[in-house]
Amino acid sequence: MTTAAIIGGGVIGGGWAARFLLNGWNVRVFDTDTEAERKIGEVLANARRSLPGLSDVALPPEGRLSFHDDLAGAVEGAIWIQESVPERLEIKHTVFAALQAVCERDAVIGSSTSGFKPSQLQEGAARPEQIMVAHPFNPVYLLPLIELVTSPANTVGMIARAREVITCLGMYPLHLRKEIDAHVADRFLEAVWREALWLVKDGIATTEEIDNAIRYGFGIRWAQMGLFETYRVAGGEAGMKHFMAQFGPALKWPWTKLMDVPEFTDELVDLIAGQSDAQSGAHSIRELERIRDTNLVGMIRALKAQDWGAGALLNTHDAGLRPAAGLAGGVDALEDLSQPILTLDRAVPLDWTDYNGHMTESRYLEAFAHSTDRFMEIIGCDADYIASGGSYFTAETHIRHLDEALAGDRIAVRTQMLLGQGKKLHLFHRMMKGDTVIATGEHFLLHVSLETRRPCAPSSEIEAAMARIAAAQAALAYPDEAGAAIRAPG
Repeated sequence: MTTAAIIGGGVIGGGWAARFLLNGWNVRVFDTDTEAERKIGEVLANARRSLPGLSDVALPPEGRLSFHDDLAGAVEGAIWIQESVPERLEIKHTVFAALQAVCERDAVIGSSTSGFKPSQLQEGAARPEQIMVAHPFNPVYLLPLIELVTSPANTVGMIARAREVITCLGMYPLHLRKEIDAHVADRFLEAVWREALWLVKDGIATTEEIDNAIRYGFGIRWAQMGLFETYRVAGGEAGMKHFMAQFGPALKWPWTKLMDVPEFTDELVDLIAGQSDAQSGAHSIRELERIRDTNLVGMIRALKAQDWGAGALLNTHDAGLRPAAGLAGGVDALEDLSQPILTLDRAVPLDWTDYNGHMTESRYLEAFAHSTDRFMEIIGCDADYIASGGSYFTAETHIRHLDEALAGDRIAVRTQMLLGQGKKLHLFHRMMKGDTVIATGEHFLLHVSLETRRPCAPSSEIEAAMARIAAAQAALAYPDEAGAAIRAPG
């Protein structure tokens, strides 16, 4: 198992630790703060609740987390070292010198700096090629962007390794080959921040009104399309040129005070702090984090369904995980047909839970539907087969809810075929949380022609696949729960 070292366990360092740990890396943390273990534990609890549910396949087994009071122990064997200490160049130089005295010579040393250029970080370094900017965005365990900023001192091989590691974490390395203060994204944020300060100071809008302008309007639009593509669409059929011709002159109008920053007087600080307290003071920081995480999961999963933006990136990440989860191939890819077949293995996402705090009843049906779809693929009723005009329609379903599943819980479904003959397919799903059966789903399906929408016999290949499974599972006991109607508990 690969190892990452986290130097500095604050909000960003804790987020990095969670991202590595939940993607199967061993993580070693160095931080002189006596509260670091508690703080990272709280961040990790939020990450365990939210990150696994972003994926529709199980993440790798969680790595091992350890805390160290010396740098040598923290970086031993680490191939990635992430520095997240305070934004003071002299502190970072001291840390880099200490790191390079004890770390592997070919380890990547990434800095979470939001403003310093890599050439500044590399000044006086024994091996400048190791050090580069790897600037994340909070929460690191959910947001995929990493600004990877390098200098001529960084070798092609070291940059390639950095890109590979970032990508394997399900993140996007935005490689900036030319240095600039504050990189790219923070320069946008700084511009918006400066304008917002003037809007508050001049009494134009409150902090809440400004936040509403972003989250109810262009913020959502930017999240899925960015800036230039948004403006291209705004240009209509004539495209970007039309947009620029129409709105370009507005750049000369005095709409903003972008280059003029208000003085941070006590009055302005008090004004903004007071409005922020009125806006958000009813929630603790941890509550706000959980609200934020729930919203982000919902947005990113929605983008995932459209295979767009951050959702498309996540689909690609899932595709890389799926073979390792044992979900690729058909009947011939299965190791043991004599036992119920694994047809689902995933975490419960936040948007699958309800007002009772557990997985809502409709999601049990969705999970079992995914299991049925997977079983159909196994026997040969895949996308190509369906496109050719044949499929299965569900005629009857019976679900029994036996125990709870909470957000972040890992669930698996194993499927027994009770009947697979002719146009009939009778499946019995058992949903497990660990060794506990938390639900069962019984589904009766009929093979149909998509042209006539009437039942018909499946292909000979599907018949043969079902026959193989029927023969292999012949020794399995018929489930006592199968065929039961709804009955009140005794």
